[in-house]
Amino acid sequence: MADNRKKRGGADRGLIALSEPYEVAYWSKKFKITPARLKAAVKKVGHSAKNVDAYIKLQKHNASDRARIAVSQPYEVSYWSKKFKVTPARLKAAVAAVGHSSKNVGAYLTGSKKSAKKTPKKASKKTFKKRAKKKAA
Repeated sequence: MADNRKKRGGADRGLIALSEPYEVAYWSKKFKITPARLKAAVKKVGHSAKNVDAYIKLQKHNASDRARIAVSQPYEVSYWSKKFKVTPARLKAAVAAVGHSSKNVGAYLTGSKKSAKKTPKKASKKTFKKRAKKKAA
């Protein structure tokens, strides 16, 4: 049980009891997040403090890269679909093909024209003769 005050062993210390305000305050302060985010994290991964800590660290890491497309978030799919003017299904397929970077997805969706390197054209014999004349003069 997550909050039995008579049991003070390690098993109880590793669990987060959302029904107790003092525990919500403690864990929120410890993880440096709001109580609402703590409750959402517990709902997502369970009452284990270890799992909640790992989940919060992952969320903070993912949020640090603003140019990353998170297809698991509906609002991000909507935003990037409108930005690239594609359907959500096409956006998800592009993310699956090239990764979560918005730069790579944008290049993939616009085609290989921008992302491909341009190869220089070979110079003709006339061009070589003109260059030789300029150097000699």
